Amino acid sequence: MGVADKSYRVNDDGEPNNSAGNPIYGQILSKDLTYVLVVVVRYFGGTKLGVGGLINAYKTTAKLILDEAVIVEKTVNISFQLTFEYVDIDKVMRIIKENDLEILEQKMNLDCSFLISARKKNAAKIVQLFNDLRCLKIREIKH
Repeated sequence: MGVADKSYRVNDDGEPNNSAGNPIYGQILSKDLTYVLVVVVRYFGGTKLGVGGLINAYKTTAKLILDEAVIVEKTVNISFQLTFEYVDIDKVMRIIKENDLEILEQKMNLDCSFLISARKKNAAKIVQLFNDLRCLKIREIKH
């Protein structure tokens, strides 16, 4: 998934610098997760842990919760509207099947209309494949 993405934020919220946010973030990196929020709440019970103890407490807590969490893997997709004549359905379906595209909606009358979903990273390739057919119109649907 690519964890070292462009933006992230950590916060120590009053704890000594780099004793809370970075240890938690390190656990997120170790699980190769993106688009995630981890919050650890610590109540002071009268015992001072020191910086090393705080780092261990935050790191261990984040690891334990991430080990138990249900990780949902999702892709970033783009939707496209395809409009074509029925006689060209075999060509269109071949591209859909070969590229493992999802048909979200289909209407087949005199003309056919498919709403398909493709991974964002493959979008340019998919548009080019359908444009090469020259027998249909393809347009991106903004959500």
